[in-house]
Amino acid sequence: MIEARDLHKAFGVVKAAEGVSFIARDGEITGLLGPNGAGKTTTLRMLYTLMRPDRGAVLIDGRNVADEAETVRRALGVLPDARGLYKRLTARENIEYFAQLHGLDAATTRARCDALIAALEMQDIAARRTEGFSQGQRVKTAIARALVHDPRNVILDEPTNGLDVMATRTMRGFLKQLRNEGRCVLFSSHIMQEVAALCDRIVVIAHGRVVAEGTPDELRANTGELNLEDAFVKIIGSEEGLHA
Repeated sequence: MIEARDLHKAFGVVKAAEGVSFIARDGEITGLLGPNGAGKTTTLRMLYTLMRPDRGAVLIDGRNVADEAETVRRALGVLPDARGLYKRLTARENIEYFAQLHGLDAATTRARCDALIAALEMQDIAARRTEGFSQGQRVKTAIARALVHDPRNVILDEPTNGLDVMATRTMRGFLKQLRNEGRCVLFSSHIMQEVAALCDRIVVIAHGRVVAEGTPDELRANTGELNLEDAFVKIIGSEEGLHA
């Protein structure tokens, strides 16, 4: 479980997060939704320990990041906004390297690599150097690398951004598999179809604050809209009006 408690973060006069609070639960896919500049990436970076909040707390499986950062990192699998693959290594070598960093033995590394390559349908690229990979191939490799240590909590920053139709379908199936295994999955996206197809709960952020939260059906009902995109536009439109 991932919990954000009253997170604040400012960069000079820019307030990127102003009291962000929500819970992403085990066995669910939680979507973090918001317009550009809303504070989504800053919030995710605080959750996966890349940034320290100015105020507030992050708890992973009940452990406070400020007190147990190393333990928390072992329980997290993270796909950041920058994928950062090692171009001279093959896809499998990229995954194996991260397994070694996490201290996995050779047999476990081989088993985990094989399982992830199969689940993400990477058999045709596993032995290729990642230099020259398509966006979809880079994302698949980065996700496999992030999950090789079998974390219970998964944070993904726009995992389907730039993917083609077939790669998107594979990614959807993989995220559902993670949820069905009882993991906590938190991801951000700009693609409303992805959010509608995948999310059990949605957290909407605008101007560094949580402005709406609930299931897709609850957000539609609360706004009186029939589809999620219209509900999102109405929520964000109301917020923009308040800050005009």
